[in-house]
Amino acid sequence: MINKLPEILTKEKYNEKDIEFRNALFNLDKNIITDNNAEFLTTIYQSTKHLDIRNKILKLLYDFNFSALKEFFLSSYKKERYLDMKIYALRGLSQFIEEKEIILLLKKFNQSLAKRQQTTPYNYQEYELLRGKNALPFLVHKYNYKCFKETLEQVNIQYDAMPDAFKDHYTVDETGEIVMLKSHSETKRIMDKFWENEKKNLG
Repeated sequence: MINKLPEILTKEKYNEKDIEFRNALFNLDKNIITDNNAEFLTTIYQSTKHLDIRNKILKLLYDFNFSALKEFFLSSYKKERYLDMKIYALRGLSQFIEEKEIILLLKKFNQSLAKRQQTTPYNYQEYELLRGKNALPFLVHKYNYKCFKETLEQVNIQYDAMPDAFKDHYTVDETGEIVMLKSHSETKRIMDKFWENEKKNLG
């Protein structure tokens, strides 16, 4: 099959900061990704240190079940530290492995999730990404596995435990795009007021 990826994405050497490169990647139509050209994207993923590039590539590939992607998704799941990125990798990997294997992966994931509540109690950004329609809710709907339901329930419990000031600022749609529910100025106003009250309470 003819490779239809933009040429700049297939070059051995590229500049991650080059606007042409970034436009080609971030505007890429998933419909032109094939078994043959997906390798160019996984190569970029493995070589880049840019989080946004790795994030985009995971979301471009996580619906494909090309055989070569199984190892890619497994390695990405182990590599990533942000929980939402792990779930994107797991979305891809779930096409290749059984529920019992997913349970083992989520056991450690859930431990990390629980620690978030202690280390970063106002972790609203990561929670919103995990609650996004392309993340855990997608996996629950597609596979109906108990382990996915339990992990989503844990996310929601930790989300609900946060003060209201950190809730409902944005959400994530089915395509993985962020949808703002409040303006940046409104979010800033709410956050500033929360921290001001916290300072008063401490004083």
